[in-house]
Amino acid sequence: MLVMTGTGTGVGKTITTAAIAALAADGGQRVAVLKPAQTGVRPDEPGDLADVRRLAGDVTTLELRRYPDPLSPEAAARRSGLPTLDPGEIARAASDLDTGHDLTLIEGAGGLLVRFDAAGASLADVAWSLGSLVIIVAEAGLGTLNATALTAEVATKRGLTVAGVIIGAWPAEPDLAALSNLEDLPVAAGAPLLGVLPAGLGAASRDEFLAAARGGLSPWFGGEFDPELFAGCASAGK
Repeated sequence: MLVMTGTGTGVGKTITTAAIAALAADGGQRVAVLKPAQTGVRPDEPGDLADVRRLAGDVTTLELRRYPDPLSPEAAARRSGLPTLDPGEIARAASDLDTGHDLTLIEGAGGLLVRFDAAGASLADVAWSLGSLVIIVAEAGLGTLNATALTAEVATKRGLTVAGVIIGAWPAEPDLAALSNLEDLPVAAGAPLLGVLPAGLGAASRDEFLAAARGGLSPWFGGEFDPELFAGCASAGK
């Protein structure tokens, strides 16, 4: 079981989750993806799990709550009058999925401490209750080191283990900060760089997506990503 968290919103967390799921499913594993809370999406609109199914193929998906306002789950629940989530409900759903699958991915909303309820329950509580490894999805450029370090420090102080960091949207023309961060992000995270996925990957066909996932994710996930080789090619403009 893996808990997928971002350093913020819009960092490529859903695409990264889909990429890990796609590789695992292609390798013959039974994969489940749990999205505890989807915000900013109406009941009749496709959410993040629709993207996961479109890109990853035959995987099980489960969404526990959906709120129309693009806010934290706790704030969105409060505004809508819909029930909030608690870590116990999420953990039970994840455990139920895990009994019938080889890999279960839990995708949070935003960052590690985004609130699910008025008591301040967060994805960190879910990860702790499940004893799950945490994957941090980070931005490529300026400002990402502080956000990544804060996320990793909070995770460690909560008794969690950060398995690695993945850059969720690598720009076509990386600047100096992005290139430098290839070396500095693992230091900030206190964990290895386990992948770099290209920006715009969500528009790829399923075959293109799988190929990009294989090239952009570590052998730890069944991919072929080599951080040293990638850094050398990126610096050379290849």
